[in-house]
Amino acid sequence: MTSTEQPLVVLLHGVGLDRTMWQPLGQHLQRDYLALDLPGHGERPVLREKQNLASLANDVLERIETQQPVHLVGFSLGALIAQHLARFAPNRVLTLSSINSVCQRTPEESAAVEQRLATAGTNFAQGVDKAIERWFPAEQTDVPSAVIEAIRKTLAKNDLESYLHSYTVFAHGDQEIAGELASISQPTLAITGELDPGSTPEMSRRLATALPGARLRIVNGARHMLPVENPAALASELNSFFSDNEGKQA
Repeated sequence: MTSTEQPLVVLLHGVGLDRTMWQPLGQHLQRDYLALDLPGHGERPVLREKQNLASLANDVLERIETQQPVHLVGFSLGALIAQHLARFAPNRVLTLSSINSVCQRTPEESAAVEQRLATAGTNFAQGVDKAIERWFPAEQTDVPSAVIEAIRKTLAKNDLESYLHSYTVFAHGDQEIAGELASISQPTLAITGELDPGSTPEMSRRLATALPGARLRIVNGARHMLPVENPAALASELNSFFSDNEGKQA
């Protein structure tokens, strides 16, 4: 990390995770960064009421420590929240980076996530195991086992009701923000893994199409947990994107 004269990078994680997921990426970033726990995650109070993108985004906005525009980086659910902030608090966002973001799900894609939402509370421990298997297939990942186990523990300690409130926003948030994407004016990076079955390359292409001038990147060989699987490649794209857009106003 370097001088505080540069814009701050704010990192927003995905559903069921917490700010610690960014540790591998943070070692490669060339900027000061602030990794926040989303509402209902990590050290934040659990959620006991229904949420939407606006309520999650407003909570995040109150905890961004600077009034200066930031490089806002969101992963998965965090990407949807970041998009909402870029649209409705544009003076606080210098650039928008959406990592492994869903976008404009098709009816089939929406049905699939609704099915996962409907069964998420049935056997949560089994769901955690399936997520780990999906994100880090045995013999197909170079991610250290200690890192994978730390992510498993983070998922497993979620409060179920709080998790379901957040997952509901993840399931519906792309439709909530879809009609607003064209009004986002900040420089935008849309990046995902070539092999991500949920936040697919096609979804990042949709996002880049919806935001004219957006930079699209697909990382070969990566799946959903790009910030953990290949933090060096992701940081290289982010560092370049930040440098190219510093000094510009959204």
